[in-house]
Amino acid sequence: MFISVLELFKTGIGPSSSHTMGPMIAAKAFMKQVHDFLTGQGEIEKPRLRCTLKGSLAFTGKGHGTDKAIILGLNHYSPSQLATKNIGQLVEDLSKNRFISTRSNASAQIKTEIIFDPITDIIFDLGPPLAEHPNGMIFELISEDTQGVVLVSETYFSIGGGFINTLSQITQLVAPLKMIPNIQYPFAFNCSDAMLAMSQQSGLSIAEMKEKNELKSINQDKLNQGLNEIWASMKTCIENGLSSAGILPGGLEIKRRAHHLHNQLTTNPKSANLNDWLCAYAMAVNEENADGHMVVTAPTNGAAGVIPAVLYFWLKHQGGNINQVRDFLLTAAAIGGIIKHQSSISGAEVGCQGEVGSAAAMAAAGLCAVMGGSTAQIENAAEIALEHHLGMTCDPVKGLVQVPCIERNGFGAIKAYTAASLAIRGSGKHFMSLDNCIAAMKQTGEEMSHKYKETALGGLAVCITEC
Repeated sequence: MFISVLELFKTGIGPSSSHTMGPMIAAKAFMKQVHDFLTGQGEIEKPRLRCTLKGSLAFTGKGHGTDKAIILGLNHYSPSQLATKNIGQLVEDLSKNRFISTRSNASAQIKTEIIFDPITDIIFDLGPPLAEHPNGMIFELISEDTQGVVLVSETYFSIGGGFINTLSQITQLVAPLKMIPNIQYPFAFNCSDAMLAMSQQSGLSIAEMKEKNELKSINQDKLNQGLNEIWASMKTCIENGLSSAGILPGGLEIKRRAHHLHNQLTTNPKSANLNDWLCAYAMAVNEENADGHMVVTAPTNGAAGVIPAVLYFWLKHQGGNINQVRDFLLTAAAIGGIIKHQSSISGAEVGCQGEVGSAAAMAAAGLCAVMGGSTAQIENAAEIALEHHLGMTCDPVKGLVQVPCIERNGFGAIKAYTAASLAIRGSGKHFMSLDNCIAAMKQTGEEMSHKYKETALGGLAVCITEC
């Protein structure tokens, strides 16, 4: 299997990779289908567009901004275009039109105005989810002049991390992600056992093997530039979060805390410990995410604070350098790819063990690598971090990526650092392999009630009492 580090880590906007970025990408893709259809058919009077959200997208879509993402995608926006825009004002302006255009630019062949009222044409279907995946959405172009005949229809699934599949694609997958075949890459490991064997045989580190795979598709300069840009976005997100105060949107009246916490630490650094710094950095990212601002999927938005926090701490407090940043990200991406291949990073599929748990495993591996760990120690670090997130539910209060998500990223960063520190002091030999741990996560996710998989129907999400 192969998934590029530049695909796993993507710059976009909050609050959710699966509920915001994925639906936006799907909506934009559907508009391309509509444009192609109308180019062949010519003008059609009174076409209307409808989107039906299923499963977790229906239950927590409002809190995750899924409806806003659909509006943006149908108007030809992608997440990477929106990092510096005023999203709220843009959505408000677009929603007033009650029409969308099939033409994404002036050079497009045709321009058809399609009726679309977000209030009535985005349907939150609280019935049974689609069988293939809990994050399903059905887009339809309907001709109102012919008694509601469906002219174009496509079903998409947002499978986590900003990745999407159509119905035809997802039924062909062995794993919950379409990946490039192994044969094209020199070190195409499907599991951690194969990764360990390839490293031992070649004498290369995980980062070096991952880099050689990447260089089959792009040159060294582009790879380095991409990795540098990923880190620059992560760093900007942390620093924006540390400098921002106020109340997060959504109605819970949650105050941003990273700014105040960071001020305390910098005012009296002698009283600060490792956990304080990691929480400040991780929470800064996830407060930015909760506010709908720029964030990097790492591997998801809901878990976006763990990897940047650990890496920022390494550079700022422990003298790390840019070459180590690249090794960290390449190592983390290798572990993330194995987890995606063997299980899932989607909270709607396996709960938060697949989001913060995966992020912690990736961060632990990356940190262990830059600390000088062997391949066996790195694999051990990833396993330790993931093992101690097994069973973690995804139960966001009011469907918002705030409680418990923001603090949970701080704890994920702490566990990642602890796992790397423990692994680096060992020999690399350990009882439970990363592959077995991932298998346990997958089985636990399959047996977990849907109430605890990003539906806001159980756990903390329903245990709010009035005093």
